Amino acid sequence: MRRYLERALSYALEPLLDRLSAPERARLLDRLRSPEQTAHRAVSTDRALARIVRRGLSLNAVIDVGASNGSWSRVCMQHFPNAQYLLVEAQVCHQRELEAFCAHHPNTRYILAAAGNRDGECFFDDSAPFGGLASNEPTAACVTRLPMVSLDTVVVRGGIAGPYLLKLDTHGFELPIIEGAEELLRDTELAVIETYAFRLNETALLFHEFCAQMDRRGFQVADFSEPLWREHDGALWQWDLFFVRKSNPVFRHARFT
Repeated sequence: MRRYLERALSYALEPLLDRLSAPERARLLDRLRSPEQTAHRAVSTDRALARIVRRGLSLNAVIDVGASNGSWSRVCMQHFPNAQYLLVEAQVCHQRELEAFCAHHPNTRYILAAAGNRDGECFFDDSAPFGGLASNEPTAACVTRLPMVSLDTVVVRGGIAGPYLLKLDTHGFELPIIEGAEELLRDTELAVIETYAFRLNETALLFHEFCAQMDRRGFQVADFSEPLWREHDGALWQWDLFFVRKSNPVFRHARFT
């Protein structure tokens, strides 16, 4: 119900918004947002990456899995402009925008495939352009056959050297992907992973379960961004966790001040 009220309010305010300057419009919209919406915007990926960079981090390549139209890499590029970027996206509906993005940025390339634990095929739920879920087996939702690649294979074939930043926005298929990226993870300095407070499907991990998987691989959470509360009941739904290696100097200082 709140979503429909917000849409109705936005429609009613359009004549007023059209008469305001851009700064005035931004201030008004900020006042109308819920505290949760404000937090989602304020605790941004941009700010989290800025904090990471400020502490010092050396990267050669960014592997953006679930790249959609390149919007995440565009933000990341503000902080790591000299890195090589590989955008991995399963859904062909984003191909035109990915082609345009890579044409504009010579340090980028993309592949149309799902990432997973092996090279071959997967079954994909492509019902939502900015959703999507891969599965090794067909399910009621995952019926579209798509190519699947392991990230270890991709970086070797592409000659993409580390150290890496690995980003996953893959809606519950994270474990198979990191199982296909064990070599890559050994040379990864930062992993930005969308994690969830609810089990999205039978094979999906809850956030603390995924933290345990990354702990076994030598990583620890150092930051987070973009908390999202679900429309259904306001429960915390997801957020992006920023994992760095346990050897990162940030963990040498164990006090607040």
